[in-house]
Amino acid sequence: MRAALAEAAKGVGHTSPNPAVGAVLVCTDKIVARGYHRRAGAPHAEIECLASVSGPVPPRATMYVTLEPCSTTGRTGPCTEAIIASGVKSVVVGAVDPNPHHAGRGLELLKAAGVEVRANVLANECCALNKPFNKWIQTGVPYVIAKCGMSLDGRLTPPPRAERWITSSASRRHANRLRAQVDAILVGGATVRADNPRLTVRAVSKARQPLRVVLSNTGRLPDDAHLFTDRFADRTLVFRNQTLDAVLVELGRKDVTSVLIEGGGDVLGQALDSRVIDEVQIYIGPVFTGGPVFAFGGRGAGSTTEALRLREPRYEQIGDDVFVTGEATYGSTARE
Repeated sequence: MRAALAEAAKGVGHTSPNPAVGAVLVCTDKIVARGYHRRAGAPHAEIECLASVSGPVPPRATMYVTLEPCSTTGRTGPCTEAIIASGVKSVVVGAVDPNPHHAGRGLELLKAAGVEVRANVLANECCALNKPFNKWIQTGVPYVIAKCGMSLDGRLTPPPRAERWITSSASRRHANRLRAQVDAILVGGATVRADNPRLTVRAVSKARQPLRVVLSNTGRLPDDAHLFTDRFADRTLVFRNQTLDAVLVELGRKDVTSVLIEGGGDVLGQALDSRVIDEVQIYIGPVFTGGPVFAFGGRGAGSTTEALRLREPRYEQIGDDVFVTGEATYGSTARE
């Protein structure tokens, strides 16, 4: 299953709105075929794996797949039918399909056809690979990552006439790789006016360019901004005078499974107050800047027990910066 997970990881950032899935075929303790889902509309991992088998499937072969094989026809045919037709007699599944309309159906079809099935092997690792898809397929709302680079005193922007960046170039390269894994990047109108950002993925091979989403109360945005004039201008969406919650629902309808909120402080504060943040990615530069622009503004939590906390936070030093990340928990679900 760990080999199947390694295959699935190759598709992360390329398969949305489908999940990233990997599969391997094992015969007498040897992997004889591998496959992963490359993009929506392309063959699923199980089909890729079976297609790479040299000759007929060995009679004692076992397929390991990170997600329950699909049992319905979408952009491609059902993987359960292909597995049964191939002659595979044993299937080991990582995570059960999170779609409540399909969960367990593929397993039952395989069992009914005489295939030996074992499920929930390394299930946590397999589920973690597709956190955005899992949330979106169950709720219709994208997985939300709040990301920013801030000073030690919690400010987003350096003082006037100072260098533009608070964090290092190494941190910015690290953050750029995160952009390559999401469907959309969201900022406020003030950020567009002040920084004229591009919000593109750079220096990542074969990366998809995410949608650029702007929240604006007034709709007054500069016509010559990069978001409206570069070669990805058709991938820019502007939402005027709408709540963040409403925008996320609308993006979910457009098959956006993950959103990276990059600022500014007002939008990040809205996300915090609305409790829509699922994950936090913060880069902290070793500098105190002062000033009025806080990373997370908003109303603030009513008490520490109501505040957002990070579950199993992780810390990494990148150059002189500190990178902090973790999944968000709220209220009574937070750790004491």
